[in-house]
Amino acid sequence: MHIYTRLGDHGETSLYTPKGVPQRLSKAHARVEAYGTIDELNSVLGIVRAELGPRDDLSPLLIHLQNRLFHAGYDISTMPQEGAAPQSIKPADVERLEEEIDRLQAELPPLKNFVLPSGVKAAAYLQQARTIARRAERRTVAAGSEMDFNPEVVRFLNRLSDLLFVLARYVNLRDGGEDETVDWQV
Repeated sequence: MHIYTRLGDHGETSLYTPKGVPQRLSKAHARVEAYGTIDELNSVLGIVRAELGPRDDLSPLLIHLQNRLFHAGYDISTMPQEGAAPQSIKPADVERLEEEIDRLQAELPPLKNFVLPSGVKAAAYLQQARTIARRAERRTVAAGSEMDFNPEVVRFLNRLSDLLFVLARYVNLRDGGEDETVDWQV
């Protein structure tokens, strides 16, 4: 199987359709931007995993998030079809993110100021992932104004960005970094 198909050489790509009838869209379409940004976010989480190492206690959670991001991308890149399989991202996925936020936040000192993206390298990458998650959320909302898809994806991305912020703080605290707060006097 070739990795290249030459089908996108003219600036279009295909959305997956469960019934096999491809729908061609411009690669600049809002929907393609949305799932492309989700893919970018997934790649940064891969960098975080590489930085932390495979034996890190956060590795299973990060692997879970990467898998769920593939499912979120599927939900956006698949044309809804009557009688098709249900969407991948479910309310339970959002609930799991909220549970992780609550669990990790219980181990952190209370937040009293805005935090600069900094600290140990993995925490800085988690902050970068947080900003990409916010962009993915914005791009997904924009795509939703043009085409229908699973609305749980927006909630998932919103909560994921919150979890990534908490994870960055957690990794900093655990690995010797610190919450560097904004200096309002500068």
